[in-house]
Amino acid sequence: MDTSTALFYVFSAVLLVAAFRVITARSAVHSALFLVLAFFSASCVWLLLRAEFLAISLVLVYVGAVMVLFLFVVMMLDINVDALRVGFWKHFPVAAIVGVVIVLEMALVLIPGFDVVNAPPADAKSIAMGNTKLLGIEIYTQYLYPLQIAALVLLVAIIAAIALTLRQRKDSKAIDASQQVKVKKADRLRIVKMQPVVEPPPAPPAPPAGETK
Repeated sequence: MDTSTALFYVFSAVLLVAAFRVITARSAVHSALFLVLAFFSASCVWLLLRAEFLAISLVLVYVGAVMVLFLFVVMMLDINVDALRVGFWKHFPVAAIVGVVIVLEMALVLIPGFDVVNAPPADAKSIAMGNTKLLGIEIYTQYLYPLQIAALVLLVAIIAAIALTLRQRKDSKAIDASQQVKVKKADRLRIVKMQPVVEPPPAPPAPPAGETK
């Protein structure tokens, strides 16, 4: 066993343990930190496969942006994890069935891609271009329509999140921009005329009896 194979097994084991702890940790903050560890381990596996662009994208996008946002949200919202765990075992069978179906579907899609024995060898021109440029060519030529569909799905998710956030609630402090544009000076400022009255200064207190100045 060479060094690359040994590192692959080590990073894969860390990735599996971290992924398992993401769904079993009792603290939401600990789950987010284990997810960061899982992302780093997956990035190391990508580096062993010489996919440097995917590795650095995983670290910069998910660990550097998404996971930091998750940690801030979890810490600021102070989520009651005990209330979320109510009825966990009641829904566990359905969740397990859905998880097994997802694993089978991913296996059917991904297993043919691991047939490295029958894979055609890369020519000298492709090796000179680098995997980052080849990945861009594949995405924007052969997989352009799936990329556009994925972008559309993400756009719908962003619009839905904004719509849910800006819905009318009693405790919402949303501001209507149209009302701000239509506002006039008389609605915000009122000038009141008052007579200039000068009050006389108060009289000094009288000295106690028996005292002289």
